[in-house]
Amino acid sequence: MTTKTLTEQTGARTEEAASLIGDARERIDALDDRIIGLIQERMAVSAVIQEARITSGGRRVNLAREMDVLAHYRGALGKPGTALAMTMLELCRGRV
Repeated sequence: MTTKTLTEQTGARTEEAASLIGDARERIDALDDRIIGLIQERMAVSAVIQEARITSGGRRVNLAREMDVLAHYRGALGKPGTALAMTMLELCRGRV
């Protein structure tokens, strides 16, 4: 088993660039962990809302609200934001 150097791991051509990339990747990994945690928290809050809506005789999903969420993400992130929001909404549906 061979251990790759930092330049091989990052695809950088200098040690300086490899170090910068390595540090930035660590930050991205930490951000990803935070994003995952926030999505899990959103899923839990969404489940509370769905339960309350269903218990009161309503439907699990409020399509008008989902359209607002899609528009919010699209406005903040452009067209890819819509796909991101759709994935998040899918994760948050039906967890009751």
